[in-house]
Amino acid sequence: MEPPLSAVEGRNPKRELRVLQVFSNLGVGGAETWLMSLLRYFREQNDSLPMDVKFDILLTGGTKAVFDEEAIALGARLFYVPFTRRKALAFASEFRRILAREKYDAIHDHQDYIAGIHFSMGVGRLPAIRIAHVHTALYHRTRYENDRVLRVAKSSGKRLLASLATHIVGTSKQMVAEYGFDQQRFRGLELGAAHCGFDTSKYQRDYTETHAQLCQDLGWDTQAKIILFVGRLDSEEDLHQGSTTEQKNPGFALDVARRCIANDEKVRLVMVGSGEAKRREFDLRVKTWGLGDKIRLLGVRHDVPRLMCGSDLLLFPSSAEGLGMVVVEAQAAGLRTLASDTTPRECVLIPGLVKFFSLSANLSSWADEALLELNRQRPPSKECNTIVRNSPFAIENSAEQLINIYTGAGSHRSLADA
Repeated sequence: MEPPLSAVEGRNPKRELRVLQVFSNLGVGGAETWLMSLLRYFREQNDSLPMDVKFDILLTGGTKAVFDEEAIALGARLFYVPFTRRKALAFASEFRRILAREKYDAIHDHQDYIAGIHFSMGVGRLPAIRIAHVHTALYHRTRYENDRVLRVAKSSGKRLLASLATHIVGTSKQMVAEYGFDQQRFRGLELGAAHCGFDTSKYQRDYTETHAQLCQDLGWDTQAKIILFVGRLDSEEDLHQGSTTEQKNPGFALDVARRCIANDEKVRLVMVGSGEAKRREFDLRVKTWGLGDKIRLLGVRHDVPRLMCGSDLLLFPSSAEGLGMVVVEAQAAGLRTLASDTTPRECVLIPGLVKFFSLSANLSSWADEALLELNRQRPPSKECNTIVRNSPFAIENSAEQLINIYTGAGSHRSLADA
């Protein structure tokens, strides 16, 4: 029976929590993927949440990317406002206009030091909660050292954040420290980790069944031992130990897998990640080696949880990481990981499942370690998934933490201990 109209009209409407997210674009990155997970979660769980969470997204790159249409379909409004040296005044004018019109509860800027400059352009119209979020690894900031204008922007932005931000958070506490936000002048702000969250239920699959299906799809025998690499193939370059490598280090992973295959004919490699030019380069290299039937370069995939549930080892030799979300996702699937020792330890939820190894070690040593991990017994997937589901990395826990921050309910201690 429907309640009387008077009763419906008398209900207190749920409070709307309005947040402006600031990104360069909605490409396939860790932070952007997290944002999409949050949009889906807030849409699907709206009835059970204490407030109606609404995101608008300011895109300072000014261009469309892969997630734009889905974000709009999930209720987000997108503002394309280019932020460049030549367009700084135009950006400031439009930024202030949006802030004045929309009256947000919080602004969440994902562009490290530059967030301070953005905030300075909105002075007088900024919401009460102002968050600067650092996602990328230490070496990314070397770009500030190679350009005089960017060096000034870094210095100015960092100084402005000390007085204009209310929160400075990172993908890990290590990132907050590496960006220099653990200095005395930032002690009055809320500092700590705001971990990216994901839907852990997608990683609940039976290994034996999923492995068999994956082998069938790829034309391999079910006895295959599958190494999985997940990461952009054309990521930014890093100067590591005197040589230039890409952040995700896919070429190194490819060479390690080649040596594993030479030592164990059952080993196979699946590489997943964007970067078509680099994929073609690697594909040619694989064919030259005569390993086209044992190494698959799949490009961008939307079934990474399935691939993780059916593989035997995640190879993660990144030269630098803000956290290493792929490692967390692998743990939700019960997938062992061999990671570089540059990866923050905060990504470890199940210690026995992640092995760290130095990038200073040679390829043969990496291959030996990979083979050892490949031949270890796989742990119970359900138990692993439960551990991750009860962690800050589960989307529901990540979303709850954000709501606390956006409403001012999160304390300095809760952030620092996240």
